[in-house]
Amino acid sequence: MTTITQQGAGRAVKALVGTKLGMTQVWDQDGVLVPVTVIKVDTNVVTQVRTAETDGYEAIQVATGEVDPRKVTQPLKGHFAKAGVTPRRTVLEIRTSDASNYEPGQEIGLDTFEVGEAIDVTGTSRGKGFAGVMKRHGFGGGPASHGAHKIHRKPGSIGACATPGRVFKGLRMAGRMGNERITVQNLTVQDIDAENGYVLVAGAVPGAKRSTIVIRNAVKGA
Repeated sequence: MTTITQQGAGRAVKALVGTKLGMTQVWDQDGVLVPVTVIKVDTNVVTQVRTAETDGYEAIQVATGEVDPRKVTQPLKGHFAKAGVTPRRTVLEIRTSDASNYEPGQEIGLDTFEVGEAIDVTGTSRGKGFAGVMKRHGFGGGPASHGAHKIHRKPGSIGACATPGRVFKGLRMAGRMGNERITVQNLTVQDIDAENGYVLVAGAVPGAKRSTIVIRNAVKGA
């Protein structure tokens, strides 16, 4: 089971959790070719409602995805049973100011969003392992000729000598690249296929195929 927390910052937030299937292209009403990301959204169900009186903040817990009940721990089985739902694979907590409008067992469908609505999409970027400064930060590298010796892809100097005598924190260097949660803001819902459970989002979203994707109403569009 995956647990994700989405901040609502004291505003009414609506969200759906789905799975990225890949990219394709469609034509809009004006005949313009639009690249889209296809997100599969299964039934989202509310498993818990958090209130300011009991938890100190307002939020709803949403679960989705099929999972073998034999692979769910006993505490989680009790948690889902208390909400009156079957065990789910992914659990998403959404901080929203209108949490009192929801109740455990309530299903959230694709009618949450409309075609043309601005949304923010959150996903985990693809991990690329250990990468050098040219790939990770876009450095230009060293000279490629004129007697340059094994410095073609090196970062160059990383600091001064006796003063300050150390490497500053945050210096861009080689290291692990990717596998980070990234939010792309102000994308557009291009189309919704409610029959098959597909949401088509104009543009690219972070994450590999079959990765978990969170769709929220745009924070800058609120």
